[in-house]
Amino acid sequence: MRRLLVTAAVATATLVSSTAFAQDTGVKFSVALDGDQVTFGGDPDGSGMASIRINPGKGEICYTLTAQMIQTATLAHIHEGPAGGNGPVVVDFMPPSSGMSSGCVSVGRELAREIVQTPSDYYVVVHNAEYPAGALRGQMDR
Repeated sequence: MRRLLVTAAVATATLVSSTAFAQDTGVKFSVALDGDQVTFGGDPDGSGMASIRINPGKGEICYTLTAQMIQTATLAHIHEGPAGGNGPVVVDFMPPSSGMSSGCVSVGRELAREIVQTPSDYYVVVHNAEYPAGALRGQMDR
């Protein structure tokens, strides 16, 4: 009986520490960006990457964006919307104007949870003057 209690206590402690670690570090996404995914046609030569870590417990999204072979980026965001469709901006990022940008932004915990739970309902877009509707886009997914 004592061994069973010790085993249960260790299992519970492991679960609690694993959950705390996941809440502290967040959920990571790697999103390939290209012009072909832009609904109205983006930069055919451009490419990039969005590395995103979402921490619902902290209400925080940290990111690194890269963009190559496009004119200077002017805006970057996460939009809500399915693949092939458009939707509203839900998170603003610093655009990768020099080819790369990174940082962390505060968001509502509910929005952070929604993105983590249904990432394919969201996409990342990098805009520029030549392609104001989006030079690069990538649908989020697990």
